[in-house]
Amino acid sequence: MNDLLQYFENNKKNRIHKWTHYFEIYDRYLSRFRGTAVHLLEIGVYHGGSLLMWKHYFGNQAKLFGLDINPDCRQLEEDQIKILIGDQSDRRFLESLKAQLPRIDVLIDDGSHTMKGQINTFEVLFPHISPTGVYICEDLHTSYWMDYGGGVRKSGTFIEYTKDFVDQIHAWHSEDRKRLPVSDFTRSAYALHYYDSMLVIEKRPIEQPTHRMTGVPAVPSEPLPPEISTKDKIARKVKRMKDRARSFLNPRRA
Repeated sequence: MNDLLQYFENNKKNRIHKWTHYFEIYDRYLSRFRGTAVHLLEIGVYHGGSLLMWKHYFGNQAKLFGLDINPDCRQLEEDQIKILIGDQSDRRFLESLKAQLPRIDVLIDDGSHTMKGQINTFEVLFPHISPTGVYICEDLHTSYWMDYGGGVRKSGTFIEYTKDFVDQIHAWHSEDRKRLPVSDFTRSAYALHYYDSMLVIEKRPIEQPTHRMTGVPAVPSEPLPPEISTKDKIARKVKRMKDRARSFLNPRRA
């Protein structure tokens, strides 16, 4: 049992409502921030119990911010914890948060759980998270619930929206840069981790991948699959070399 789950199980303070498998995931990606001056924004304050949990977990250097639409949550402020009131579906409000929170190392979206709220929050605030920070969106199962705008493979749900992220982290290898260009997301997302009802994105500055060979050949050259002709392979290789040369000379337009 990790420290977060132990705190939850023994909690006699403000209410916390979490799926129990979340605690292992939290600890896996957030333990490196313990004992540091981490800046955490949690969207969805509820009764403030999870903010108290984060305060206990991260230590006395942490700066914790809770965002909620309910103005009564202001009374939950205390040392190290500041409460902000606003609607996460409102892009203008989210933009204003950047001035109030010049640094966000960890963002946990446990707010409205609506498609609009989750997508707007990601689009506005993900670029604002520190270059080596962590983004977490919880309760993704609402993408399958009609009351929240969800549905299985329904266009516009947060789950369907994030499926594009898989393409974007592979954009370095795209042979069609008009359809799949290298984006700011490609350059800043190190890893995507999907769990039941949760997405974790680790940020890290990413450069174009390279590959090398070491050692000497030990078997004859590997034959091409029958559907790929030598001519096609050479043409594609030349195109990739040109694209990489172009991106090296002008990386921001690659």
